[in-house]
Amino acid sequence: MAKLYFHIFFLILSNSLIEDVYSTATFTFVNKCKFTVWPGILSNAGISPLSTTGFALNTGESRIINAPTAWGGRFWGRTHCSEDSTGKFSCATGDCGSGKLECAGGGAVTPVTLAEFTLDGDAGKDFYDLSLVDGFNLPMLVAPQGGSGVNCSRAECVADLNGECAPELRVTSAGGERVACRSACDAFRSEEYCCSGAYGKPAACKPSKYAETFKRACPQAYSYAYDDLTSTFTCIGADYIITFCPSPNTSRKSTSGSGGGQNPVSVAGGSNTPFDGNMVYEGALDVSSAASTCAHVVGGGVAVVAAMWRLSQLY
Repeated sequence: MAKLYFHIFFLILSNSLIEDVYSTATFTFVNKCKFTVWPGILSNAGISPLSTTGFALNTGESRIINAPTAWGGRFWGRTHCSEDSTGKFSCATGDCGSGKLECAGGGAVTPVTLAEFTLDGDAGKDFYDLSLVDGFNLPMLVAPQGGSGVNCSRAECVADLNGECAPELRVTSAGGERVACRSACDAFRSEEYCCSGAYGKPAACKPSKYAETFKRACPQAYSYAYDDLTSTFTCIGADYIITFCPSPNTSRKSTSGSGGGQNPVSVAGGSNTPFDGNMVYEGALDVSSAASTCAHVVGGGVAVVAAMWRLSQLY
């Protein structure tokens, strides 16, 4: 009888461990832009990197990446990327300075739209947001799937901020195309705009006219450092879809608010650039969504076989 109880205990414990191993959040990246986007990924300090830190995502493609429990970091889209004659990879916006497709611990050069995550934080909640504190280069949508919580909802910035960008904040390509919009902090580096020094507290740092323009266009995104109240979202047990250039019919605010009625697929990184469609990196998807799915299937199969074997030892 003692042996029977031991086997039952071992079975329950091992199954619990298996569940912990596969307790992950799934991030699905979708590109609805009319041009290739190269997502970049940076884990927070002290957090292990994910299976990839940068990849190519052609128009209409999607890719699944799993993140372990308690992962934290940021995602962004790079545009106008190319490889020079020496093999150095670089991008006009969102470049991470690695010289390669993978960012390998490098963060995004501003200006860039950021999706920021802390998984399994306080009270087991995932915390996430879209941030324009470092500027804007692409419209983005973060949509939780299957989670719970009173503030478990979509975070989105679908407006064409490149088209609305003030002249003093604009970033243009050599051909004159608007490819990004800087934040006031990034452009002017003053304490007032960066919420630093004498302005380093919420009561002292108020949104500038530039931040207010960002906020009108993208009410759910961080427009400056202390824009927490309407810009932080939480979920428990969710997976997430991150869409670049979400079309109007995927956005609840696409027909209202400043800039919301514009078609975001026409923004930064336009489809007529010489970089799109000719990159050797576009097909270099070494970890596909199918591979991710197979990993889960194989892992689940191993768990089932192991459980059946342990049960057979009881008889």
